[in-house]
Amino acid sequence: MALLTPLFAFLYHLPQVYKWLLKPYYIASLFMSIAFLAVRKTPGVCDHLATQREDGNSCDFDWREVEILMFLSAIVMMKNRRAITVEQHVGNIILFSKVANVILFFRLDIRMGLLYLTLCIVFLMTCKPPLYMGPEYIKYFSDKTIDDELERDSRVTWIVEFFANWSPECQSFASVYADLSLKYNCAGLKFGKVDVGRYGEVSKRYKVSTSPLSKQLPSLVLFQGGKEVLRRPQVDKKGRAVSWSFTEENIIREFNLNELYQKSKKLNKTKGEKVSQSQFPTVPEEEEEAEQQGSHDQDKEPESKKDK
Repeated sequence: MALLTPLFAFLYHLPQVYKWLLKPYYIASLFMSIAFLAVRKTPGVCDHLATQREDGNSCDFDWREVEILMFLSAIVMMKNRRAITVEQHVGNIILFSKVANVILFFRLDIRMGLLYLTLCIVFLMTCKPPLYMGPEYIKYFSDKTIDDELERDSRVTWIVEFFANWSPECQSFASVYADLSLKYNCAGLKFGKVDVGRYGEVSKRYKVSTSPLSKQLPSLVLFQGGKEVLRRPQVDKKGRAVSWSFTEENIIREFNLNELYQKSKKLNKTKGEKVSQSQFPTVPEEEEEAEQQGSHDQDKEPESKKDK
């Protein structure tokens, strides 16, 4: 069952995986991930490679290469146990495949290892993973707008993500956060984001460390009345984030989103009632008094006629 669950999850997301793999970043990463395999198995190229096999077949893996590949496969499986989204699964496979390629190329020939390592560095500096561009109900803050927006209406609850574009964890979490905003956004419950990698003052003001060692990115903070109520992940005394999984289920449970959403919908109703009342113009007090005086005079007329 433990093996079938990831398989079913992969098959369910297979159409979405195809879309990602067709992007230039993933196409280039795929070719780099299978570079050693292609060199070792391509006829005419593998014939000139060194090998430690007893049969002298240089177009097949030797026992040490198999050992390295098996070891890194085990690491990928362990890392993917904590992965939340398909992007993280694919990212872990690509990352450790490149690590395996570096080790294998250096073991085969130091010149090939240096060449492959240089390509990896150039790729890392020039190519960035594609950002999430799907639908969302999220307001993006700057260092000048975040304070005013959080304090504008005390009845509105805000969930704000503190992120950085260079963080792989933030990039993987983007689709999860967007889905939550589509499900729970309303007049009394809103979702926001602020790039603390760009606005350093915001990170200091709200005590979110951008250091990769702190593991505080992304950070989700719940604000009510402009004040912080809840934060995930929590931060210990040393300034490091307590391990916490950013799954949709965990966020819904920890932030009590279902109850917050039900309470926030009442704000929608009260706003609707105010709008409907404002559609009917109020009668000025002077006009009301004139109408009341006129009706009083009309009541007196029949009495005067009877007296005559």
